Amino acid sequence: LTSIPRPTIASDEVLIEVVAAGIDRGVWHLMTGMPYLIRIMGYGLTKPKNPVLGMDVAGRVMEVGDAVTRFSVGDEVFGIASGSFAEFASAKESKLVLKPKAISFEQAAVSAISGITALQALTSVGRIESGQHVLVIGASGGVGSFAVQLAKALGATVTGVASTPKLDAVRALGADYVIDYRHESVDANGPSFDLIIDTGGRNRLSRLRRALTSKGTLVIVGGEGGGRLAGGIGRQLRAALLSPFIKQRLTFFISEESARFIEPLANHLASGAVTAAIGHRFKLDQVPAAMEQMEAGTLTTKSVVTVDR
Repeated sequence: LTSIPRPTIASDEVLIEVVAAGIDRGVWHLMTGMPYLIRIMGYGLTKPKNPVLGMDVAGRVMEVGDAVTRFSVGDEVFGIASGSFAEFASAKESKLVLKPKAISFEQAAVSAISGITALQALTSVGRIESGQHVLVIGASGGVGSFAVQLAKALGATVTGVASTPKLDAVRALGADYVIDYRHESVDANGPSFDLIIDTGGRNRLSRLRRALTSKGTLVIVGGEGGGRLAGGIGRQLRAALLSPFIKQRLTFFISEESARFIEPLANHLASGAVTAAIGHRFKLDQVPAAMEQMEAGTLTTKSVVTVDR
């Protein structure tokens, strides 16, 4: 750990006393600069542009900018910040909502990025309908664990794909069926799914298409898999180029970090329809070990960093 100045905030920002911060796959990409395309996109050529990592945040408002109208000092909030692996972090007002009293700071801290990504993948991009059969690949991961629960809350029959040690965790999330990808292919039963949410990035498009119904939708989430240069971007582009020429809809997206998506997610959390499953807990000085475990693939669902005072 090192001491740094407390962040200064702009007029549209909030200073947060961090209680907990979520560990997100995106943080690992920014830390390592992998795939290399991230560096070209302005996130730092030789090291992260922001030396303090962390985006998911939950805590208390300590200071508000002059233009901030939705929050006051002392409010308990969660959302997306800049540099949340610290005692204090700054965040745009537009990326925060009030924390529901029914959930803990830890639960809130692991929810924002993965939760809104899953919500957008299912709704605004995947156009989910009640009664559909949905396949979630990477169902034990951050986005996948929320996608399973949200799809169930929206009336779908859900199949989750994970490795053998994580199948029970996926069942506990509410999945109706599970597939162990080490022993069974997602297309083993033919065209079974109306909507596929793929967070894993390692299945070929041809295999995913065989698992889709004739007019089904594939949503590729994130850029996992692929090479060191562009990651899974190449597969995403191939899907987008192929989609106009077939009846199936193949698409990908970059999630919008906005309170207008965090708010409905907060409602799902407050009602209990969605639970933020926490896999591991770390202290601030254990963040390097947490990143190593994420790279090794041993973290289940979402993990959280807590700040002691």
